[in-house]
Amino acid sequence: MKSFFNKHLTLILGFVGLFLVSTGVSMAAFTYLIKDPGSSSGTETKRSRIDLSKPKTEICPINGAKFTKAERDIWDTRRPTAVVIENHKDARPQSGLSKADIVYEAVAEGGITRFLGIFYCAGVAEEVKMAPIRSARVYFVNLAAGYGSFPIFLHQGAANRLCGDCPGGIKSTSQVAKEVDAYGLLDKLGWRNGQRGNDMDGGYNIGVPIVIRDQYRLSSEPAAWEHSVVASLDAVYNEAKKRGFEFKDSDGVAWNEDFKVWQFSDDKPQTPTASEISFRFWDNWADYDVIWSYDQGTNRYVRKNGGVVHVDQAFEKTPLVAKNVVILFAKEKGPVDSEHHMYYEVVGKGDALVFQNGQIIKATWEKDSATSREVFFDEEGAEISFIRGFH
Repeated sequence: MKSFFNKHLTLILGFVGLFLVSTGVSMAAFTYLIKDPGSSSGTETKRSRIDLSKPKTEICPINGAKFTKAERDIWDTRRPTAVVIENHKDARPQSGLSKADIVYEAVAEGGITRFLGIFYCAGVAEEVKMAPIRSARVYFVNLAAGYGSFPIFLHQGAANRLCGDCPGGIKSTSQVAKEVDAYGLLDKLGWRNGQRGNDMDGGYNIGVPIVIRDQYRLSSEPAAWEHSVVASLDAVYNEAKKRGFEFKDSDGVAWNEDFKVWQFSDDKPQTPTASEISFRFWDNWADYDVIWSYDQGTNRYVRKNGGVVHVDQAFEKTPLVAKNVVILFAKEKGPVDSEHHMYYEVVGKGDALVFQNGQIIKATWEKDSATSREVFFDEEGAEISFIRGFH
């Protein structure tokens, strides 16, 4: 077994095309194992509103997966939507994650991770419910900002310094540090503009039917209130259209004019040098340990969370899989205030590990600004190609 441990850390890129994770190294351990790969379990049941039997000729610009012309005709009227989804153990299984083109994962507070799902191509063939929606963090805003001009950003509240009972209406920096003020960053980016911005906040400027409360999504026993927000992707796009954020905005600017498209390649499964990727976010928090097991037959990595295969509740409990898993090492600070917020520097550069085709690639990453997309390079300095999607 080869193991890895470092002092700075992290992010992971993957699911449908890519999984990206972030957490603190003093509290995280990462290993990759060499052993016989197991086979993936379960298949997705399609509930399509379009004919998916047609040839898949159209390439998704987000993760390189191939789709039908009918699917592209839909996504060509839209722009990417970035959605904050929680991963508390009581909120599993989530809804909609299997329809994200890319999923990022990072610790929010106390070792509990949260996801940022990027929805654009895979979610057009059927109605997608996404849940549970939770509050935004600065690093998720910075990552979402790399998806072209004014991507739709969906969340339920955010780390912020607003306070009705505080002097001047602002929390002290000891309570909420300036560097983790997500509302402040959204304002700086020009996203938070009441009913007219690309920022859709369930705690502020959207409601039914875009987001609803459903405490019985998982069982007949009511879930805690904070685990109950469900969003409709179709309703999000209907609202985006009203606000002037379709493929082009109200000024005629296409979302992808400055968007960085990664390089993609087809499957090349090999005898694995790393058949299992194990990641511990926080000491003594086994419910949040993650294992990705490589299946050479499908050339996919199957995810377990807390020792259980991680599935999508909304789509026949489809196992969550990825063609690529990326560990992105980022500088961590925190907790930085009395509300225990963590801070990850995802703008800049650092080291990474890329897992694809059963192999390990030592890599580096660069993200020049919030509005640029992270790019990955191998040890020779060449940009890394990612394996297309998950089909």
